[in-house]
Amino acid sequence: MMEYLVAEWDLVVNSPHFWGFVSIPIVAAVVTWAHVWLAIQMTLYPIKFVGIKEPWLGWQGIIPRKAKKMAAIVVDKTITKLGSLQEVFQQMEPEKIAHHMSSVLVNRVEEYTDEIMLERNATLWENLPLVIKARVYTRVRRQIPVIMDGLVKDMNENIDDLMDLKEMVVNRLDSDRALMVRVFKEVGQNEFNFIVNVSFWLGLFFGTLQMLLWIACPEEWRNASLPAYGAVLGYATNWVALNMVFRPLNPVKIGPFTFQGVFLKRQEQVADQFSELVTQELISIKHIMWQIFNGSKSNRTRYLIKKHIDPLISGGVVKAALQLSVGAEGFLELKQSITDKAVDLSMRPLSDPAFNKDRATIIQKIFSSRMKTLTSAEFQDLLRPAFKEDEWILIAMGAIMGLIAGVLQVVFGFH
Repeated sequence: MMEYLVAEWDLVVNSPHFWGFVSIPIVAAVVTWAHVWLAIQMTLYPIKFVGIKEPWLGWQGIIPRKAKKMAAIVVDKTITKLGSLQEVFQQMEPEKIAHHMSSVLVNRVEEYTDEIMLERNATLWENLPLVIKARVYTRVRRQIPVIMDGLVKDMNENIDDLMDLKEMVVNRLDSDRALMVRVFKEVGQNEFNFIVNVSFWLGLFFGTLQMLLWIACPEEWRNASLPAYGAVLGYATNWVALNMVFRPLNPVKIGPFTFQGVFLKRQEQVADQFSELVTQELISIKHIMWQIFNGSKSNRTRYLIKKHIDPLISGGVVKAALQLSVGAEGFLELKQSITDKAVDLSMRPLSDPAFNKDRATIIQKIFSSRMKTLTSAEFQDLLRPAFKEDEWILIAMGAIMGLIAGVLQVVFGFH
């Protein structure tokens, strides 16, 4: 056998196809790198469909195309295991949320009261005696802390009835698919880089085997073997590269070496990274409160707001001033308008980036510590959906590109 291979080698060296033969491992390495890189790009991009007829004639990245489904998987299999909604809100310290809202609103009582009344009846409010206005401002300023404390306390006790965490996260990521891609990209950037980099060396290794097999093949089979091997190589390298990210699931020790999926090895680092991203972009005070005030269960929130504001509106000088401005008939409508306006006014203090960041830091530490205790099977669900969805397309694409590369090798390297 050895004598046969040596003889064949001599024939190849003196053959006019020598450089085509030598190029086999190089082409295999470059093509493998290219189709793995393309597979990663097709997973992430484009954010919006590009083509003629959606979804058939064109392409949209797998992650943005199935953002809603993938977001639901991430929530169900990861976020909900890090803490309940009640616990998250409690850890954000509701009393400090109420204090922050009160302090901002109290400092702008005149502005916000005028804003509400001028929208309803500008002429009458502007002509109301200043002494009556001043008494209204004073009562509102005194009552705001009481109202905010009671409202936020009620929210804390009934948080599960006021909002749906899954709905909030899924809708946010579905409406902002660029953010969805960012979540997967930031969490898995090291793995994406690893897959692309290792693909070159996998291609070079298997390309070298292909070169040796080419020598061993009967001459009449050699040209046909290049496209066939290219297709198998393309399929195999994509499959191997993807599986190296998540397999073995748990550490496997062989001699002095320990093997585990490269993503799973980074659990502690990813936990910190993912927790920061989630608490800043998805489960911040701003987003939670927006969902409470505007989500599918917001009618319950508006009932609570009305309950806490009603004593202020219906009491003493405020009621008298409002009835002077809008009349007895318009008073009931005004109460509803104030309830609606209270939603907008309540959100303004909660949009403060510094306050959101301060509250997010608390939840981030909790999420991170708990994420580090997830099992490997639970932890892989954070990134696995990005590859698992339509994974066959990415693997099949490797086979197709390998086949095409093999045909081009035959045409340009051996003819």
